[in-house]
Amino acid sequence: MIYNIQAEPILDDRYPQGDNAFVAVRVFRVPTNVPGSTHELKYSLAYAVDGVCVLRFDNESGKGDHFHRGEKEVPYTFTSLEQLLADFWAAVDNWRP
Repeated sequence: MIYNIQAEPILDDRYPQGDNAFVAVRVFRVPTNVPGSTHELKYSLAYAVDGVCVLRFDNESGKGDHFHRGEKEVPYTFTSLEQLLADFWAAVDNWRP
């Protein structure tokens, strides 16, 4: 459960990215939109390197859809789950040396 509501898991995976990094992908279908978002998904997609989250796409309640790149937070325009995943993996690829 998320925010004391029933949530249906869609994706909940962790992918190693070498010896010192990983990607965590969590997506849930929720019965009501997360405040600030206009869709029925609650998500957090994160890329961590050396124990530090360097990239994260999420839709925190009240903030809506956005992403973090290092210390910077930028609004994100959500169109579909498929596009979200593509945008996230592109950002991960762009982060890597």
